[in-house]
Parts: sequence; structure tokens; C-alpha cells
Amino acid sequence: MKISLGAKTLAQPAPLWIVGSYDEDGRANAMAAAWGGICCSKPPCITVSLREDRHSYASILARRAFTISVPSARFAAQADYFGIASGKDVDKFAATGLTPVRSELVDAPYVGEFPLVLECTLLRTVELGMHIQFIGEIVDVKAEEDVLDEKGYPDAAKVRPLIFTPVTRAYHTVGDYVGQAFEIGRSFGEKS
Repeated sequence: MKISLGAKTLAQPAPLWIVGSYDEDGRANAMAAAWGGICCSKPPCITVSLREDRHSYASILARRAFTISVPSARFAAQADYFGIASGKDVDKFAATGLTPVRSELVDAPYVGEFPLVLECTLLRTVELGMHIQFIGEIVDVKAEEDVLDEKGYPDAAKVRPLIFTPVTRAYHTVGDYVGQAFEIGRSFGEKS
């Protein structure tokens, strides 16, 4: 029997992404965000929701660009720090020892050590309440060669992206391979 938990942000999983931007002084900044996902296939778009009081908010609006750096599990502590400290007060890259890399395609930095990066131009914003949704068109995806599968795409088992569990505030990573999407359920459509 299911028990009602009320209206809460309990959908699982939520990604742990590091959103990169340049602040008003031109300094590389990044913040942790978990409210996001793919929102369109053509053009390829991603969404991330931020609160207006975040240091990154005005920077993304001003530069009309942001990056999404996907941290692997080995960088969990550094990624968590990006969500603890504010770029108003501290240089998070210097504090964590991570490298801000200037994108050649958009006006935003990404985290050099993280295995997967999406470079985005800001298409629009949507006011939702406490958060403002930023919709970015993905202009390029960069990945370390060692996280690619035999077809040249990022392999989740190799990237080992962090997953955030809302409310309990816990990080996890991907689990066991279950099966191939759009194949394992085909038997339900077959007639006997």
C-alpha cells in the first residue's frame, strides 16, 4: 500500500550538476544545481532551475550562456562544496583546486577535471515560483575519451555521475545495468 508523502520534491533521481558562468567582474564561478534535465531534442536543450538570489543568476542572464559540468563520484566533495559556498564570497575553483576552462563556444567556464560538459546558450527563462527555469540550447558536448563507449557516447558506468536525493540530501551514483531502453519491454507488445 502506498502512503501519501504530500507535495514535495521527491522525484528521483535528480542530477548533481555544476553550472558555470562568469560573474559581473569576469571571474569564473560555478554552483551546484539539482533541479534540471533534458527538455527538448531539436534543438537540443537542457533546463536548470535557480533561485534569483544565487550569485550565478544575474551572471547567466547578463552573459546569456552557461555550462553544465557533470562531476564523477570521485569529485563528490568538490561538487558538494560548489553548493555550500557562494561565489560572492569565495573563489570556489581555487578552494577546490579545480580548473576553470574558458569555453570557446559560449561565454561561460566549465570544470576541466569533470568528465562531461555541456555548453549552452540561454534561450529563455520561465518564472516558476521560488525558482526560475533557465532553458539553454546545447551548442556542444565535451567528454573525456575514457568515459566513452564503443559508439563514442558517454557511458554512465564510466562517467559515474552523481545523483542527488532531495529531502534526505544524499548523493549516490548510477547502479547496475538493467537492460537496453526501447528493447527490454518489447515482449509486452508481442502476440502469442
